Amino acid sequence: MTYAFFPGCVSKGGCPELYQSVRQVYPPLGIDLEEMTTAACTGAGVLQEKDLRLGDLLNAHTLALAERQGLPIMTICSTCQGVMSQANHRLKTNPDYLAEINRALGEEGLTYHGTTTVKHFVWILLEDVGEETIRQSVKRPLTGLRAAPFYGCYLQRPSEALGFDEQPSRAESLETVMTLLGAEVVDFPGKSRCCGFPLLTINKSNSMQMVANHTTDAKAHGADVMVTPCPLCHLNLDGLQSTAAGQTNRAIDLPIFHLPQFLGLAMGMEPKALGLDRNLVSTGAVLQKLNVA
Repeated sequence: MTYAFFPGCVSKGGCPELYQSVRQVYPPLGIDLEEMTTAACTGAGVLQEKDLRLGDLLNAHTLALAERQGLPIMTICSTCQGVMSQANHRLKTNPDYLAEINRALGEEGLTYHGTTTVKHFVWILLEDVGEETIRQSVKRPLTGLRAAPFYGCYLQRPSEALGFDEQPSRAESLETVMTLLGAEVVDFPGKSRCCGFPLLTINKSNSMQMVANHTTDAKAHGADVMVTPCPLCHLNLDGLQSTAAGQTNRAIDLPIFHLPQFLGLAMGMEPKALGLDRNLVSTGAVLQKLNVA
């Protein structure tokens, strides 16, 4: 299984432990990656609010590059997945718009025919790698660990752009993977809500309140750890958790794992190899519960 790998900006900048951990876990699963080194940022949805056409043009450029390789795209960021999927949906369902975008792409010698598939790593695990292979890869079952999933916004909606009609199981894909790894899933209302990151620069107080609400709610439901497939969510929930705790005068201390870190731990990999020493909220309590040195 070979994919054009779109790592996104954050895994190369703010959350390098995500890039590190996905690089550890994919080879044993039979996945081959060809990293897209000339692809642009998706615009993260922010650019699209100002100039939708420009945002779609950037994503069409990436889609055309993968199409030229003859490969589907693998993302490791919910935001990248959502924004790219929405752009792809608009292009595939509007031939006139696709033709307009292709006129601009033509200046770089590119054309997009609408054939590229974009899939988040969590979907690839279930739909391409398969549940049996995941089970066989588990060397250190996460038994006894209570884990809360956190999808964020872009991996849950809009469902028509994300292929939920064809693959309805995507709505619970994160829980399914966590269960296969031996963890006990802790459901809580905030799992598909915004983490607060988009508000950070315009209303930091509200953003921190959202971080505090999600993390304390997950802990109140019994979670030992939270797992997210989105590095932007991770930046807020992990990187700014101490700020949120200070603002709300609440102790939180809920470790936030990237999905590949959680997977790699179950696969028996060493915590440092997965970048767990780079997470800002200590992962020590989780490792201790699993008897990992």
